[in-house]
Amino acid sequence: DYATNNGGIIIPNPNAPTGIALELEEIRQLLSSHPESAVIIDEAYVDFGARSSIELIDEFANLVVVQTFSKSRSLAGIRLGFAYAQAPLIEALQRVKNSFNSYPIDSLASAVGIATLQDQAHFEACRDRIIQSREQLAQSLAALNFEVFPSASNFLFVRHPQIPAEALYLDLKAKGILVRYFKSPRIDDCLRISIGTEPECTSLIQAIKSSLAVKSRE
Repeated sequence: DYATNNGGIIIPNPNAPTGIALELEEIRQLLSSHPESAVIIDEAYVDFGARSSIELIDEFANLVVVQTFSKSRSLAGIRLGFAYAQAPLIEALQRVKNSFNSYPIDSLASAVGIATLQDQAHFEACRDRIIQSREQLAQSLAALNFEVFPSASNFLFVRHPQIPAEALYLDLKAKGILVRYFKSPRIDDCLRISIGTEPECTSLIQAIKSSLAVKSRE
């Protein structure tokens, strides 16, 4: 899909909504194939299990890596992100950012972001807890006969052979549990489930078991 001429490439890695991550060598091949195109790798979920492309920046002048405080740093409310690239690309971003950026960074958001980066232990504890919950939920869903795609993010992408994804989405919604359903080709048989707290994951599994029980009696 990215082999043709283009005016620039943006790829989320890990991907949304599947949670699947590209290997670093695949990113390197993409960059090598398009030396004249800006290649932006969106690493919003990278801390949950993928390898960052930041280490390729010195090698490729066309690479921009963007990350966010909204996911693994648990700061979605302050709308704060950041970019890595070689100096000329960062300078270009600085020149235009105030014309296009819908969320200019105020002094409080900046202070919070800096403090968060300085507290590595808290970040690792929160991230590791989410990863542990993800793996436990994946095992619980697999035990209920779900196909669970490999995830390097803070959500799971799943499908069930007996219950259509839309029907399960509506059933869970009626029970007060919200998951993501995409009515799009290739993924309309899947659900995206964000990793919640341990009690929330337990409630989800109980609700799904109830839905499966009803389906088996139909």
